[in-house]
Amino acid sequence: MIKIGMMIGDRYEILEKIGTGGMSDVYKAKCHKLNRFVAVKVLKQEFSENENFVSKFRIEAQAAAGLMHPNIVNVYDVGEENGIYYIVMELVEGITLKKYIEKKARLSYKEAVSIAIQVSMGIEAAHNNHIIHRDIKPQNIIISKDGKVKVTDFGIAKAATSNTITSNVMGSVHYTSPEQARGGYSDEKSDIYSLGITMFEMLTGRVPFNGETTVAIAIKHIQEEMPSPKEFVPEIPASVESIVLKCCQKSPDRRYQNVPELLADLKQSLMNPDEDFVVRNDPDTEGNTRMVSDREMTQIKRRTYYQEAQEEEEESMRLRTDAEPAYEEEEIGDYGDEEYAEDYDEGYNPRMERVTTLLAVVAGVVICVIVIILAVRIFANVESGVDDELPNPIITDGSVSGTGEAQYKKMPKVQGKNVEEARNALAELGIKSEVNYVESDTVEVGVVISASAIEGQDVAVGATVTITASAGPKGVEVPQVVGKPFEEAKRMMEEQGLEVTREEAHSDTVEKDLVAAQVPEQGSKVPKGTNVTLTVSLGKEQSKVYVPNLVNKTEMDGTVEATEAGLQVSVIAHEFNAEYGEGYIFYQSYSQGSYVDPGTVIEIKVSKGAEAKTYKCNVNITAPTPEEAPDYVSGTPVQLKLVTDDGNVLLDTTASSFPQPANYYGLSAAGGTLTMSYTVTIQGPPTTDENGNQVAGATTTEPRSFNRRVEFTEE
Repeated sequence: MIKIGMMIGDRYEILEKIGTGGMSDVYKAKCHKLNRFVAVKVLKQEFSENENFVSKFRIEAQAAAGLMHPNIVNVYDVGEENGIYYIVMELVEGITLKKYIEKKARLSYKEAVSIAIQVSMGIEAAHNNHIIHRDIKPQNIIISKDGKVKVTDFGIAKAATSNTITSNVMGSVHYTSPEQARGGYSDEKSDIYSLGITMFEMLTGRVPFNGETTVAIAIKHIQEEMPSPKEFVPEIPASVESIVLKCCQKSPDRRYQNVPELLADLKQSLMNPDEDFVVRNDPDTEGNTRMVSDREMTQIKRRTYYQEAQEEEEESMRLRTDAEPAYEEEEIGDYGDEEYAEDYDEGYNPRMERVTTLLAVVAGVVICVIVIILAVRIFANVESGVDDELPNPIITDGSVSGTGEAQYKKMPKVQGKNVEEARNALAELGIKSEVNYVESDTVEVGVVISASAIEGQDVAVGATVTITASAGPKGVEVPQVVGKPFEEAKRMMEEQGLEVTREEAHSDTVEKDLVAAQVPEQGSKVPKGTNVTLTVSLGKEQSKVYVPNLVNKTEMDGTVEATEAGLQVSVIAHEFNAEYGEGYIFYQSYSQGSYVDPGTVIEIKVSKGAEAKTYKCNVNITAPTPEEAPDYVSGTPVQLKLVTDDGNVLLDTTASSFPQPANYYGLSAAGGTLTMSYTVTIQGPPTTDENGNQVAGATTTEPRSFNRRVEFTEE
């Protein structure tokens, strides 16, 4: 059992729990060997004796361990200790893309494309290592505090072979590819499909296919047409729409065939968002929408049954703050033991399903008959003058018209609903809404009293409907804060019991940092706790574009950053530069902080790294000097050994006469060391022989050596 403060693997000290999932917990730990913080994912104790879960845990470690890339959460270590299975990963401070989308409702196309580029680079690195993720979704994408996007959770990844992979493991059903939903093969193009669904959610704030059950969602992936993101957000550029739709083709052969193709189009869309450059593959029979066979239906139900059983055990990831490490294990796609399949097969009765379907059809017919009868009665009342209003006028962006090319939706019933439910219902239809509050003694606080469009009325998509809601018998009056500093305005609102949301916008009339607008307006009566949106002025909008710093960024990162700023990039040279690594920008034609016209071309130079230099050695080696060798005697043999700074031996010989020439060319080092070694003869003290005669003492030899620095010249 994991406890705070315990040591794992004799090096990882557990500091705190930062997340939990269905089969594992994630802890912040400190690696004492490398003195750094890491994330340790630990398999829960109840699963450590289950071979299936242990196998899945090991697969995640093996799949991700060999991947080292800036856009992948790197795995440092994996181990098992006393029945505790753990994976040591890079600690990322940030939030998941899912949480980020929820915070912002939806992302701009530039931000969505920029994130997709980084995710694609991470997926490309995995594919280059023959690893298919198979569970790409916003929950498995982390945005760090410095804006870096990283792919994590290779829990159901598989090593790719020359053939595609057949498996009974399916990723999260909202993002799974049709071939995964059928239980067929999955390859690199399955990851591309899931990334396309993720892009759709970034752009629109919703997933394209939803349903009451996972079976219903899986079937929609197989047989329903992919909706265009422009149906929900009309301002999405044409190229971005085409990229998403190509990623999400039913047939893998009609999608991008590899991630580099997708990356090329994503980068092009940043520079030319409205151009039609996305190449559509020729349609084939596999690409057509087709009905699900009985066999496929059985497979889908069985697989989604496993998934629902697994998801019931799982908890959603909890993050203490947005800035804490983000690790999430939602909708894990491993469905447990074969017992699940056997139990389900016993309980699944095709005949009973057909009876149920027949009853559902009959119920639908009855409901339709009731609706027709009610419609006839309502129409009769209108004809008899019960309703004196105009017969179903059409609400548009600001005018009333009978027909037009705009798309229209029927006004839903909002009266009696709370404000949030009413606005969500309108938003799902693409209709905007504004809320006015009035005091009411009869209607509960926050409940809709009326709307500017009546139920069933045609309303143009994008038009604004005004909702009138109850502020209760004693509503709070919204104070006037336009023109005041934001902090003061916020304090005034909070004193009235109101919550504040800050937005920013340029203004030609209101000074910077002052409130330029407020919603609801001053004097409105609203319930306590109502959220008031204050728009803070950014001052006059610059007509020029700010030039970012591109120096010391990679060519790709610099190009993306400049493009996002509204600029163009032209590489004018690739040159040697010792100060910057290969592939990094070392020059830009406009300096950081300057302002230029939108679309200005920024010329850059990219480093090829340090240029390789060669040197030559042309020296005459002179005899040892008295300063170097005081006891050296001319004519004594001297061993000469010349070694370059990078370890190459140029000269190893013995000489008795000097000078000695040394000429060498094409050297990679700028200098070397000459070692000169020789011997000296030492006369011992005189001695007396047996006859008493004095004789010369014995002689001995001793080695001597010294070093001499030799500098080479550049060729």
